[in-house]
Amino acid sequence: MKEKDTIYENLFRKVAFRDDEQAFRELFLEFYPALCVFAMRYITQEETARDVVQDVFFKIWKNRKSMDITVSFRNFLITSVRNHCTDYLRKQEVENRYQEENMLSVIHTSPEEVYTLKELETTIGEALAKLPPNVREAFEMSRFKGMTYIAIADKMEVSPKTIESYISRALKILRIELRDYLTFLLLFI
Repeated sequence: MKEKDTIYENLFRKVAFRDDEQAFRELFLEFYPALCVFAMRYITQEETARDVVQDVFFKIWKNRKSMDITVSFRNFLITSVRNHCTDYLRKQEVENRYQEENMLSVIHTSPEEVYTLKELETTIGEALAKLPPNVREAFEMSRFKGMTYIAIADKMEVSPKTIESYISRALKILRIELRDYLTFLLLFI
């Protein structure tokens, strides 16, 4: 093992002192596959793990003149990949937290909006109560339970065309009953 470490150290010296691209390519080809597997212990997405390893090699090439490696080159690579994985995961956690906070701020509404939403909810309930029972039942199964017209027709023992007619009638009545809330609905939906 010590012999291989010496070979890697010599290759890295060629990279650092002579800008030897062939030596760098040899190091890359030797370590890249194993480092990708290692990175996937931290990052489960294969493409991202590969990107992290490539970033490590890119930084090595970029900083080759100023790097001072005090451990074996192999250990240096492993430590670098682990640190880059940790940095990536930390960054992802911050981004996820930011997105969650943004979603919560979108959900939070002013007291006036909450009042208007409650008022709208009450008005929708009253509008639904005005529908004939069979029309209301078909509409609720379609819109609130996500059932297809065919499934509703089977359940209500009528034709799908009849269900289509019921839904059309319900929407027509609801448009009239909820006309005052149309602008509000367009803003929030």
